[in-house]
Amino acid sequence: MNTTDNSPMDDGSSADLISVAELQQQLNDLLQQLSPERLQVLTDFAAYLANAEGETATQELLAIPGLLKRVKQNQAMPKAQYTAWRTFRSDV
Repeated sequence: MNTTDNSPMDDGSSADLISVAELQQQLNDLLQQLSPERLQVLTDFAAYLANAEGETATQELLAIPGLLKRVKQNQAMPKAQYTAWRTFRSDV
């Protein structure tokens, strides 16, 4: 694995996209070599990582003061009180 590439988690530049594509290709190549038992272990681990990443994002959102309260208030607002975005921005 090439460690000089930019991290795929950096800023989303095109160099990072190439690195992600390369990592995905390496992973696909390695998957072909695994036994069904090892594939199951890897699947479980990938599910754990995906869940942990989602939990981190959720915790970041919940840390924003008053966000949950505002979301609940917006959900309770009758749709008749909404204004179409095109009313505000006709150039979009």
